[in-house]
Order: sequence, then C-alpha cells, then structure tokens
Amino acid sequence: MEDSKRVSRRRHAQDLKQRVLAACAEPGASVAQVALANGLNANLVHKWRRLSTGVAGTAGGSRQDEFVAIALAPSQPPAGDIRLELRRGAIAVNVTWPLSASSECAAWLREILR
Repeated sequence: MEDSKRVSRRRHAQDLKQRVLAACAEPGASVAQVALANGLNANLVHKWRRLSTGVAGTAGGSRQDEFVAIALAPSQPPAGDIRLELRRGAIAVNVTWPLSASSECAAWLREILR
C-alpha cells in the first residue's frame, strides 16, 4: 500500500479577504481580475463574497438594500391593434388582431404554437 500525503488547504488572512472583497465591490470591478491580481481562484473569491453577505452575488449587501426612486413616464394608452409576425423558414405571416379581443388572440396563438 502506498503512503498518501494529506493535502492541507491554504488559509488566507482576514485582512487579505477584506482587501479582495473591497476591491470586488468597486464599480466596474471584475471578480476574475481581482482574483488573478491576488493570486487567487475566482471561485474562491465568489465563495468569500457569498459567505460575507449571506446573499449570492453581492459584496456588502448595501447596494441591494438601498431604495432608489425612479420617475416613470406617464403611461400612454395602448395602441389599437395587436400585431404579430410569425416566421418559419422563408414564410412570414403577419397578423393584426383588435386589442379589445386580446384574450381571443391569446387563445388563438396558444393553439397555433401547439
């Protein structure tokens, strides 16, 4: 039987983790580039980000927690017709359906796409 050497995992200092996570949180930062610059695997950095916030894909969590108010343009009345273009190969079929009969249009379309 051959002796097998036990491979231990590398342990990274907490200050390195914090620096890497802070760099990842910068606007426009690439996790892969930050990891490469620090001699780390990008998957490890992604794992640190998940563990630090408890939410996948966020660092610090504050950006998702902020409320951002946006102004919406006044809604305009819908156009008078539903227009569909169905293509299959070189064949194209254009269908115009009155908006007032949208439920019938939906039923027809479900049947056609079956």
